[in-house]
Amino acid sequence: MLFNSYQFMFAFLPAALAMFFLLGRFAGRDAAIGFLTLASIFFYAWWSWIYILLILAEVAFSFLIGRQLERTDLDDRQRRWILTGAIAIILVVLGYFKYANFFLGIINDLSGTELTLGKIILPLGISFHTFQQIAYLVDAYRRRAKHYRFMDFALFVTFFPQLVAGPIVHHNEAIPQIRQPGFLKPRTINLLVGVSLFGLGLFKKTVIADTLAQVANPAFTSAAGGAHLTLVEAWMGALAYSLQLYFDFSGYSDMAIGLARMFNVRFPANFHSPYKAVNIADFWRRWHMTLSRFLRDYLYIPMGGNRRGPARQMLNLFLTMLLGGLWHGAGWTFIIWGALHGLFLALQRLWSGIAKRQGINLPRPVGWFITMLCVMAAWVYFRADTIHTAHSVLASLAGLNGFGLKTPNLPDLPLDGWPVILIAGLVATLAPNSAEIFRRYAPTLKLVTLSYRRLGRWEEYLEWRPVALWALAAGLVTTAGAVAILGWQSEFLYFQF
Repeated sequence: MLFNSYQFMFAFLPAALAMFFLLGRFAGRDAAIGFLTLASIFFYAWWSWIYILLILAEVAFSFLIGRQLERTDLDDRQRRWILTGAIAIILVVLGYFKYANFFLGIINDLSGTELTLGKIILPLGISFHTFQQIAYLVDAYRRRAKHYRFMDFALFVTFFPQLVAGPIVHHNEAIPQIRQPGFLKPRTINLLVGVSLFGLGLFKKTVIADTLAQVANPAFTSAAGGAHLTLVEAWMGALAYSLQLYFDFSGYSDMAIGLARMFNVRFPANFHSPYKAVNIADFWRRWHMTLSRFLRDYLYIPMGGNRRGPARQMLNLFLTMLLGGLWHGAGWTFIIWGALHGLFLALQRLWSGIAKRQGINLPRPVGWFITMLCVMAAWVYFRADTIHTAHSVLASLAGLNGFGLKTPNLPDLPLDGWPVILIAGLVATLAPNSAEIFRRYAPTLKLVTLSYRRLGRWEEYLEWRPVALWALAAGLVTTAGAVAILGWQSEFLYFQF
């Protein structure tokens, strides 16, 4: 079931909210939590009933292993073996569904065999809840996870706002909120903030991202079909996709955060104006922040982080992002995308050291331009179906396929695509983000890397308040987003990961 579907907005969500709070008031905590867990399972089952057993098995498995890791009668060696075995099992499950055919294809290419496992359907959200459970098990091993009840843990993993595409929420962020007495009581301010955030996210997805898709998709489809894009077509396609992906996933995150807030839960922030970043490290402090946090805490730091010298630090950065690319998808394009970001981070760290020693201060506009150029070039691999398609688009971006200003490969999409790209670009790079708009009411849990800039005088008028004018604005934005679904209803891009 999609957040941007009428079934969800006008049937599932109102019913879930009403039943949860009614049960919380008249039937008690366990009944309310049990209902919300079952509702989340139903939400997931709307896509496929088959994989319900898989996610429930993983929940039970992780919970039982966590209990074993909590034991005090086991020594560290025994607990380490339990942790290693449990993570290996979880990764084998993920590997089968997500990577088996990819690696089997490599084996076939190298050996000339024709081995096959048939078509494997990737369960929705498996990458996200796999990371959540790994983080829980590692924290249980480190004695940083509290003794949770199974019902609370099951709701934490299956909670529908974050089940399919994040944010990647930590157990120590969500479960303490679930256990608060106020969790079961409706709060007007939380409902208002939640509905407004949801409406903003819906607008980003259906009005902005899906409009940009009508510019990006034809360009990449033409390149995949063998066409050599002109300079204009390539730049239109690459810029449109860069902005489509941002508004699509940022919109999803706003909707997820808003939905959780309706149920009195604050999620961690996932986006903080990443296209305002002035270097690649700054970009990763702002883009998909919960993924960046996981990669840092459970990959980069355990590999040694920056504790073993500059050369090892750059290698750790590269390997972390390489694995981050593989997490996004089983394909060479995703691996190259991750490798590029690893290389960018390593080079940026090297440059920072040189600039500091030489007293060089790169102007912020120059840093921003270089960062966005690198990010957009890497997005080409992220979007392209094959390496050949990505190289073709990059060649066109560089003018190697000619500098023509016409769009012969996109006859139905002439230069009128530029206004959409320009408006979306200005919003992404200049306008305050949702965290800043709703800052008075703390829309998210504040991560260490999240800092609010001081809003300009004109921007202060955009700060959300529970007043009639904002109610009207939120209503108009939500209505526009809902009406846009009539033209074209699409899945969120991160559903494929």
